[in-house]
This record gives sequence, structure tokens and C-alpha cells, in this order.
Amino acid sequence: MTTRAAARHPFGALATGPRRPILTAAVFAVTLACGIAQLAHPPLYDAVVRDAARINAGEWYRLVTGMFFQDGWAFGLVSNLLWLAVFGTLTERVSGRARWLVLYFGCGLFGQVMSYVWLNPVGAGNSMCVSGLIGGLAAVVMVASRRYGVQLPVQFRVLAFAAPVLAVVDTLVHDNHGLPLLLGLALGFCSLPRRS
Repeated sequence: MTTRAAARHPFGALATGPRRPILTAAVFAVTLACGIAQLAHPPLYDAVVRDAARINAGEWYRLVTGMFFQDGWAFGLVSNLLWLAVFGTLTERVSGRARWLVLYFGCGLFGQVMSYVWLNPVGAGNSMCVSGLIGGLAAVVMVASRRYGVQLPVQFRVLAFAAPVLAVVDTLVHDNHGLPLLLGLALGFCSLPRRS
């Protein structure tokens, strides 16, 4: 890759996963469909939202459905889908589909459970899933030069090292995105993609 191409596509040198982000596109489409259904029929949200009282009553499915519907309604849907498109595509290209699935759904479910038992018992959205992808990418960026011989632009390295600090602060103020990001970071370090 030329220097100019590397400047335009800084993660290109790390990409060993599939060229087409099919998994990201599939989850994007399902989340979009759920969001449109929620906007078209608002009572649907009450039937699927993470709600501690209803989960305590046995409606455990809400820990999963809470990852596909949005408590931010139209704004939440649009912004979360944009973050999914960006970080989902990068993660799928850099880490592959199997790691993507673990980071997205593993961290998302972890975030839902921790929100239910501790941080924010009522809510919904795929932003905690995306936080897991960000954590996984941060792990790759942190070791890119040492492990893979790839020198990413300084702004990516600064953001990668700031991510865990911000995640801890986020958790201390009882927001529910920090813990999934920290889990994504830990999983990212445990399963760093191999390079030939």
C-alpha cells in the first residue's frame, strides 16, 4: 500500500478479514427493521425494552431484544446505525466475522445484564454492542506498530489509549457504555488477529 493510500485507508494494512462487511450489513438491516417497526408502532417498544421489573418477572428475552430497539427513538436509531456502519465495517475487516460476533453480541449482552443488575435498569439500544466493537478495535490499534509493524496515524493511537480511561469514567458516572467497551478491549487483547 502506498503512503497516500495508507493515509486514506489507515486500517487497510491491518485488514485480513472479508472485504465485504456482510455481517455488519445483516445486523444493520435487522436493527433498522426493528427501529422502523418501533417507530411505526410505538407500543412495540414497551414489549421489548430492557425493564428490570419485567425481567424479574421472567421476561428474560428483553436482555436480547433490548439490543435491537432504541430508547432514543429516531435519533437513537440513526446515530447508532451510523456508529454500527463505521465500527462494524472496520472490525469485520480487521478482526473477521467470528471475532465480530463475539465482540458485538458478547459485549452487548454483557452490557444489557450489567445495566439490568446495576447501572441503568430500563433502556434499549445497540450502542453497548458498538462499544464492544470499539474496545476490540482499540486493542488492535494499541499493538499495531509493535505486533504488526503498522504505524497508524497518531490520532487513532491517542483515541485507542483514551478509550479505556473514558470507559472507566463512563462507568463511574453510571453510564452503561463503559463496561462493554472494557470487555471488548479485554476480548480484543485475548484474541488479537494473527498476521502472516
